[in-house]
Amino acid sequence: MKSEQTYRAQITRRSARHLIRGVDYQVSEWGDSSQPLLVLLHGFNDTGSSFQFFVDALTKDWFSIAPDWRGFGESAHRAQSYWFPDYVADLDVLLDLYSPGEPARLLGHSMGANIAGLYAGIMPERVAAFINVEGFGLPESNPDNAPANYRRWIEKSREMQTYSTYQDFAQLAQRIRKRNPRMPANKSLFVASLWAEQKDDGTVMLRTDPAHRLPNAVQYRRAEARACWEKIMAPVLVVKGAESDFFSRAAKLAGPHEIDAFTAAELIEIPGAGHMVHFEQPGALAAAVEKFLT
Repeated sequence: MKSEQTYRAQITRRSARHLIRGVDYQVSEWGDSSQPLLVLLHGFNDTGSSFQFFVDALTKDWFSIAPDWRGFGESAHRAQSYWFPDYVADLDVLLDLYSPGEPARLLGHSMGANIAGLYAGIMPERVAAFINVEGFGLPESNPDNAPANYRRWIEKSREMQTYSTYQDFAQLAQRIRKRNPRMPANKSLFVASLWAEQKDDGTVMLRTDPAHRLPNAVQYRRAEARACWEKIMAPVLVVKGAESDFFSRAAKLAGPHEIDAFTAAELIEIPGAGHMVHFEQPGALAAAVEKFLT
């Protein structure tokens, strides 16, 4: 991987380690800790460090932090399977570390937005503002499917879970760019270097714990998620990529756009962006976020 082919970060990223609820967490930090705190929460199969493009596009001084969720990026893996509420509790400890006694500004993408949305309703006094980027939840589950779902989880748990290996970082970068066609090649190569590590034989493997491939034992309960959203007291900015189908799919599966579940919510659309808004249009996202927060 030639350095001249990769994206060059403008704001230096630091790596901090914290023991959070028994898990060794990696947290990316940018900026001076004396500046206003902005907490960035990544989505599934992503890492906190990939918010680099967004951080570089910010025009004001912020102290930005972004954890790698347990089992993702450079945070430790778990010996057992993963349970979604753990992320919510991990976020609570993270905020105690970085924002003790003061409500925090949260920006979450996809899974990270779903975690932040639950937390903002469960602990509304701990959240000053919530930016929800493409985190629209899942359709309500059918309880009649629970027996089959539990069986599938048990049977899959017996199998060794693996991710594909790649010839090199360039091959992984091509895959990333295929899924995010509006993303420049140098940025896809940069993300590949964050998402994966090189093995002794020269091949490249994702850092994500393969156990994340297991299905969830407990089905998604949208009504419970909405009950949490309705308890949010902080102002909410909902962001969707104009080229993404996540929002429209959520509307078809769960009824009208559920922005009304959030108190004082504002909805904006980012042109030229799919689901990975912070990859394809980080400048537009940064501008929208700073306008919302200031």
